[in-house]
Amino acid sequence: MVKDAKARLNTGKILSFIPTGEYYFTKGIKAYHRRDFKKAKKYIERAMQLEPGEPMITCQLAIVLTELGEFDYSNRLLHLILEDLDEEMVECHYFLANNYAHMGFFKDAYHHAKIYIEIDPNGDFFEDTMDLLDLLTFESDIEEELYGQDDLIVKQEQARDLLESGYFPKAIELLNDVVEEYPEYWSAYNNLALAYFYLGKAKKADGILNDVLERNPGNLHALCNKLVFAHYQGKSRNIKSMKETLKKIQPIITDHQFKLGATFALVGEYELAYFWLKKLYKNGFEGDGPFYYWLSHSAYYTGYENFAKTIWKTVLEISPDKEGYEPWNVDQPQANGFEDHSGSIFQKLESDYIEERLFAIFLASVSGKIDEISTSKRFYQNQKLTKMEKEYVSLLKSGMPSSLKDAQEIAEMLYQKHHPIGTIESGLYLMWFAVFVEMSKSSIRLNNKQAWAGAMEYVWYKTSNEKVSQQEVANRYGLSSATIGKYVKIVNNYLHLSR
Repeated sequence: MVKDAKARLNTGKILSFIPTGEYYFTKGIKAYHRRDFKKAKKYIERAMQLEPGEPMITCQLAIVLTELGEFDYSNRLLHLILEDLDEEMVECHYFLANNYAHMGFFKDAYHHAKIYIEIDPNGDFFEDTMDLLDLLTFESDIEEELYGQDDLIVKQEQARDLLESGYFPKAIELLNDVVEEYPEYWSAYNNLALAYFYLGKAKKADGILNDVLERNPGNLHALCNKLVFAHYQGKSRNIKSMKETLKKIQPIITDHQFKLGATFALVGEYELAYFWLKKLYKNGFEGDGPFYYWLSHSAYYTGYENFAKTIWKTVLEISPDKEGYEPWNVDQPQANGFEDHSGSIFQKLESDYIEERLFAIFLASVSGKIDEISTSKRFYQNQKLTKMEKEYVSLLKSGMPSSLKDAQEIAEMLYQKHHPIGTIESGLYLMWFAVFVEMSKSSIRLNNKQAWAGAMEYVWYKTSNEKVSQQEVANRYGLSSATIGKYVKIVNNYLHLSR
């Protein structure tokens, strides 16, 4: 027995087995056909590690990832094939079209579907691609919709950036051009309504949304914006009914899911917000700053604090000026206003509108950042600053006499009652500096500062569709209603000139 064993030991050979990329690829294909996609992913990823330049293995992994819903990862691999490994593997365009359609990026889906049928009209996926194109173009001329409006899309993106930065007058100007040229481009109407609302013109904003819903019933963005407006105005009865309407909606388009999730987060419905935003995140949605901002907030308020903090790191990478707005810092004063964030102040200093630049300087003054801002390289290189803004800064730094001193004192009176300054409150200050700019062209004096402040507050409330009487405002400032009424007329006159 021992002898036999020894003989075998001496004469036998040990054969090493080193699995190849082909070996793991074959196992992955078998798992794929069994619809065991997780195991298929594991095997084919190993095959790709062993043969990283093989386009067939990379493509098969992309197909498995699609089955797992990992569309973003799948798309990266498909683009890698077309750009680096094998540009003639045209079926990748079909797979990309399919992925983008699932993700809600219909323009990209249409683009790759068209490329596939043009390059390979006899290809294996030709009929499937034609079916996808039929679905994408259902009841719409998508070629005109997606490619005939490139300028429109650029303008819309510019307008959104202006809105997020608080440049409301410039956004309104741009969006009015868009809706005039494209009278059924509903997204522009919705952003126009937001711009008017943030500027304090609530009736105008609401009228635009009502017009959209009359001409395009069920428009999700308009419905969400109406809820946002009602929330800011404290219209509890409207809020409840609108929430119930939106809770019944189950959007399939990515953009709609984001809008619904962000809206729920803004009005404090964090469970619903987290449901929609986390769903997008899990599907590989790569959003912008606001997406991660609301995802972090909704996660934090639903008990996922660690996840919220992880996401917040992405927020700060995209928008460093959001530092201090963390949901866990919500009760701290520094987390609550434009005035506490240098990034917001600099953005407004670079506006095309003088009232926004004056507003930025006022923000710097109440935050104690005037020295930091005015001595920065970014300030000195700002070509948009006029003599008025420079005089304003000199006044604040040295106390040198200036007509702007009265404007500053009136703004400070408003600040005592309306701070910290968020998106809504900014409309009041923008309105005041717009009025002041027009007044500076005449010899009118700002002697009765309480009256000017009270009149501005009253006009702002009225344009915001708030129910307030002149007597109420007069009492706050220790004035008679007749005095407030007199100054309200003057303010309205100068507001008319500023538009």
